[in-house]
Amino acid sequence: MDEIEVLREQVSMSRREQHSAEEREAALREVIQTIARSNFNLDLVLQAVTDQAVRLCQADYGNIARREGGAYRVTAFTGFAPEYERRVRERTYQPERGSVIGRTALERRVIHIVDVLADSEYSATDLQLAGEYRTLLGVPMLRQGEPIGVIGVARKEVRPFGDAEIRLIEAFSDHVVMAIENVSLYETVERQRRQLAQFAPTVADLLSSEDGERLLVGHRREITALFCDLRGFTAFAETAEPEEVFGILRQYHTLVGDRVVANDGTIEHFAGDGLMSFFNDPKLLEAHQSAALRTAVEIRTQFAELAGGWKKRGYDLGLGIGIATGYATIGRIGFEGRFEYGAIGNVVILASRLSDKAASGEILLSQRTHAAIEDEVVVGPMQELELKGFSRPIVAVPAETLRGGS
Repeated sequence: MDEIEVLREQVSMSRREQHSAEEREAALREVIQTIARSNFNLDLVLQAVTDQAVRLCQADYGNIARREGGAYRVTAFTGFAPEYERRVRERTYQPERGSVIGRTALERRVIHIVDVLADSEYSATDLQLAGEYRTLLGVPMLRQGEPIGVIGVARKEVRPFGDAEIRLIEAFSDHVVMAIENVSLYETVERQRRQLAQFAPTVADLLSSEDGERLLVGHRREITALFCDLRGFTAFAETAEPEEVFGILRQYHTLVGDRVVANDGTIEHFAGDGLMSFFNDPKLLEAHQSAALRTAVEIRTQFAELAGGWKKRGYDLGLGIGIATGYATIGRIGFEGRFEYGAIGNVVILASRLSDKAASGEILLSQRTHAAIEDEVVVGPMQELELKGFSRPIVAVPAETLRGGS
């Protein structure tokens, strides 16, 4: 071969290498784009990775195994015949040396088996016979040094994978780990949102909106605060078994929580036998005083049924409710890792004090609340109460029934 031919061959080789490098770069971009637009669909990402790995490495098979507990199971396939795929799906892989997945997970490094028939430690002979592969490559998916999965590619002929191909699979591995991390974070946030939404769906929505973020920082608004407090709970808790106490509280909290949420209120917190909620924030209610009163009446009615069942078991428990209307500062209170959406102001204190003074089965309204809804409620005689934290007597109005209903 003369010098010109040598040069031509070198140029041709350089072009092939450049083309291969461009293909690998394009494939990596495509995987990144798939992750970005997958909407946390991990199956879509894993399939895209196996498809690209098989194509660019000129392999016959590709798969991704993910850790489930202490073992690994293949969750994405490319190039598998139905019978071979069935065998692989049914198998779990332990971190051991008898398979490329197990060995990669065990050693936490790239495993390259040039010829499985010449590897004395390879024992997955049933799979090798079904797949007829000879050369295997396993690349670990590591999160903080711990294997969470393995990307594998295989060839039916004995032909080692090149350094560039191995580096490509390693790059894929890093991006798959990132995708798994994103999905895990997304699932955690969604789980927390669902848990929060069980009692405060309107507050849960604030976490994912720009306007909500501003509300969480803090703002002033007129609200109607509602406090509930059990009567006779201290004596009951002193004599009952802890399991019985928690069971009673669960029933009580469920009842009150359901009624507050059903009427578009916000639960700030449960404190043993006490509960604080408020209306008109973050969801705006034109008649928040009416919503609070309706909630209180529903709670009182349904609580009477609960209390009747408890009394048959020897537990004499009642419920007092206080409602007050006024301005409060509302927003996120607490510390990193333990936040509540709370209200601070005299209106909150007043509702709490009215709840303390309410007799069993009684709903006490502040004067301001009563003035807003006097056409909707039948009330008893007004009372002047000495309340802790207030220098002058406070007028309280007992709510007996709603006009036109109970």
